[in-house]
Amino acid sequence: MSIIIEDLNWRYAVKKYDSTKKISEQDLLIIQEVLRLTPTAYGLQSLKFLIIENPEIRQKLLTKSYNQQQVVDASHLIVLCAYNTIAEIHIEDHIQRTAQTRNIPSTNLAGSKANMLSTFSKWSGEKTKEWTAKQCYISLGMLMQTCAQLRIDATPMEGFDPQGYDEVLNLKEQNLHAVLVCPIGYRHDEDGYGKLTKVRKTIPELFKVI
Repeated sequence: MSIIIEDLNWRYAVKKYDSTKKISEQDLLIIQEVLRLTPTAYGLQSLKFLIIENPEIRQKLLTKSYNQQQVVDASHLIVLCAYNTIAEIHIEDHIQRTAQTRNIPSTNLAGSKANMLSTFSKWSGEKTKEWTAKQCYISLGMLMQTCAQLRIDATPMEGFDPQGYDEVLNLKEQNLHAVLVCPIGYRHDEDGYGKLTKVRKTIPELFKVI
């Protein structure tokens, strides 16, 4: 069986973490590098990943997570945040970073810059927030696959109070809003969900070749 399939069969949304087990610094750096390399639209990376270790902050977030204990028991808590707005300075930063990285004149990228400026100038604030939020879901998929390969458990969560997270983490002041939450760590031996057979549709039910 493919290693990829083995990884996906191994993982599940952990309900109970072993709070005594911590992710190594080396594995945490791998996770950060994967998230850094995750593809995003236009390559703008209109995201911020908050890695919450502070137990006091996590305790405050627990009540904003409908008291899901994974938020405080997992080794680390990752909050995937997206920009509220895309301003000209964000586009200019991306253009300059691209020019420097690829050792080309920024004037060569004038067309790309103009295209982005034109696109975002036509969007409402809500459409921009919706667009940036979608980038977080791409990152979540990469995060979960990477964790499975490293045999680190992950629990993707939409079930939390985004506004509550924004308030606790002062996200609005940083032009951010919380989109997804993902505790990561190691499953507890008492978590019975890890012993359940994965339930999925069959390939013929799920796919249609046309």
